[in-house]
Amino acid sequence: MGPVTGGAAPRPFWEAPLASLDAGQWEALCDGCGKCCLHKIEDEDTGRIYPTNVACRLLDLTTARCGDYKHRRRHVPDCLTLTKAKVGTIEWLPQSCAYRLRAEGEPLPEWHYLVCGDRDAVHRAGQSIAGWTVSEDIAGPLENHLVERVV
Repeated sequence: MGPVTGGAAPRPFWEAPLASLDAGQWEALCDGCGKCCLHKIEDEDTGRIYPTNVACRLLDLTTARCGDYKHRRRHVPDCLTLTKAKVGTIEWLPQSCAYRLRAEGEPLPEWHYLVCGDRDAVHRAGQSIAGWTVSEDIAGPLENHLVERVV
């Protein structure tokens, strides 16, 4: 008789603590919503952040993916590089952001591609920037593009 194996199956990497993820797993957490690539306006007096529907010029408004992710900082020097150390300190990350959810110990939503296996589920669930944003190249003043909130 062979060895007895049992116990629970190993949990998926996206359920593990963020600190334990390798670089590839960290990048894979991104749900591809594009919300972090929307411009925000900060009230200088209060520090409050106001979302807009204006996307970075590198963002593809149909797929919600960066057009040059690997070299994005060459084109957009102030593009944020989200790290494990920073994720808990960035208040404007959307409530649905996989990085934010996992940093808060919450599970990924059912529409996240790691959970459902479908990269387009984020769009069908209405959780991406696809279909309601404009490029910064044509937007004009950001003040004209304030939105109630980014879902």
